[in-house]
Amino acid sequence: MVKRTGPQSLALQNLINDVKEASDNGKVKLWKRIGYELERSTRQRRSVNLYKIDKSTRENEIALVPGKVLSLGDLTKGLTVTAYQFSKEAKEKINKNGKAVLLKDFIKENKDPKGKRIRIIG
Repeated sequence: MVKRTGPQSLALQNLINDVKEASDNGKVKLWKRIGYELERSTRQRRSVNLYKIDKSTRENEIALVPGKVLSLGDLTKGLTVTAYQFSKEAKEKINKNGKAVLLKDFIKENKDPKGKRIRIIG
């Protein structure tokens, strides 16, 4: 039986620690869930296309993807999309109407993230 070792990337390990710390500091279960999702293997991590984000969110919400955002479809609403990774085309499409932010930058910008107006997609 293979021993599970967890994420090998030092940047991803630091992100997981930051997310879990935000969960402990703010007593918000949302960030604990995101940390759990990021600990998954690369094959099991979520990947979401833009059309699904557009369909699942409302104006001025924050769409959080604990994985990668892909570029199929268009984003018609002005919203903030935060994710672990973005494809190049998806980032360009998002920045036309809204704002694309990497998850590590989102956690650092929001010192006390309470999880208001955030919707997990995927």
